[in-house]
Amino acid sequence: MGSGQVTDWQGKHVTVAGLGVSGVPAAKALHGLGAKVTVVNDGDDVRAREQAADLEALGVTVRLGDGDTLPDGTELIVTAPGWRPDKPLFAAADAAGVPVWGDVELAWRLRKPGAADWLAVTGTNGKTTTVQMLASILRAAGLRTAAVGNIGVSLLDAVLGDEEYDVLAVELSSYQLHWAPSLRAHSAAVLNLAPDHLDWHGSMEAYAKDKGRIYEGNRVACVYNVADKATEDLVREADVEEGCRAVGFTLGTPGPSQLGVVEGLLVDRAFVENRQKNAQELAEVADVKPAAPHNIANALAAAALARAYGVPAGAVREGLRNFTPDAHRIAHVADVDGVAYVDDSKATNTHAAQASLAAYDSVVWIAGGLAKGATFDELVAEAAKRLRGAVLIGRDRALIREALARHAPEVPVVDLGRTDTGAMLQAVQEARRLARPGDTVLLAPACASMDMFANYNKRGDAFAQAVRELGA
Repeated sequence: MGSGQVTDWQGKHVTVAGLGVSGVPAAKALHGLGAKVTVVNDGDDVRAREQAADLEALGVTVRLGDGDTLPDGTELIVTAPGWRPDKPLFAAADAAGVPVWGDVELAWRLRKPGAADWLAVTGTNGKTTTVQMLASILRAAGLRTAAVGNIGVSLLDAVLGDEEYDVLAVELSSYQLHWAPSLRAHSAAVLNLAPDHLDWHGSMEAYAKDKGRIYEGNRVACVYNVADKATEDLVREADVEEGCRAVGFTLGTPGPSQLGVVEGLLVDRAFVENRQKNAQELAEVADVKPAAPHNIANALAAAALARAYGVPAGAVREGLRNFTPDAHRIAHVADVDGVAYVDDSKATNTHAAQASLAAYDSVVWIAGGLAKGATFDELVAEAAKRLRGAVLIGRDRALIREALARHAPEVPVVDLGRTDTGAMLQAVQEARRLARPGDTVLLAPACASMDMFANYNKRGDAFAQAVRELGA
């Protein structure tokens, strides 16, 4: 089933595991290629039934409410990335010798001859921003490109659609990489590694191993974070094509084969003639929006991948200047009475919150939500010297309160014992009371949002609305 021509798929029994953003396109694509498709899904709700009816009208078989039984005759499973490896369905597939692919693996196998190269990005935090920056840089170089993958744009649509691309900027999650054994990118980056999704992967080692798959078979460059040794270790362990180089990015002065920062400039000492002595200016730090340290790191990673693809320095500068970050990523909402209010609702884990807090000198921190098994001691110990105060919301706020008591006992803490959506307005009012002119009130929850809000976007919207009411 390698080349993806119709002859490969005609009459093949393929089971698609899971409806949703990846399952439905996969089922439709495979059906269109002549496969005999069965979709299995755990849920049997209204949305699932609507999707099932749509697929059944095409001639796809759908089994709702039974995602654990392997359909008879299955020759391949294509799974949604979120399905855990320990599900009974996969144990049954393993016992029957049936391979399991994810949507990324399927897209990789269905590429047309001469298809676009993939520049791939993973990491615990910063993936989406880096991929969007990369696509902006590639477009500035006149290349036909798109930001695809875990970012919400289906890789299958990009691979099977009529639009022709020169190169794709691909965001990949650890889940997607777990199920993508034959993926071989032109070049790839692991931005950082911190504990996340350990309930899914089972251990930090398994999580890191899945992230590291992104480097397998790279042709030109494996981009790693000089400040995060775990990412360099993954490069050392990767089996790459001969001539592929390790390229580091750093917020400090770069050594040979690195990109870094010198006197307010982003510079390249990796993709230049005589890199022992020479450096190429790519952009100014001021070209990066916002110019917070972790976002400059994202820009350097994006620049490294673009340079690996042969993009000129001028396009890096233009692409970074043209880039506008998504909402709820260190977004400045307003200044009220000399205090800045910043929405980083996207900081849904401790690693992201740590990067966000490090961008400001004096912070009133709004935090809390669903901890997802995280601990907060390291985060609080690191941030203690920056904290003017903290306002805690959400179900697992006690975990953060206890860490503050241990590592920042002098910091005033307001613990809001309510989890209704109106709590955000009260949180912002309490933060205003604690803040002094020159401070930043920062929503960087270090937790998921689903205890109080539909998603982190809604949480950020509630914060912004509360801030607007302050200034009214």
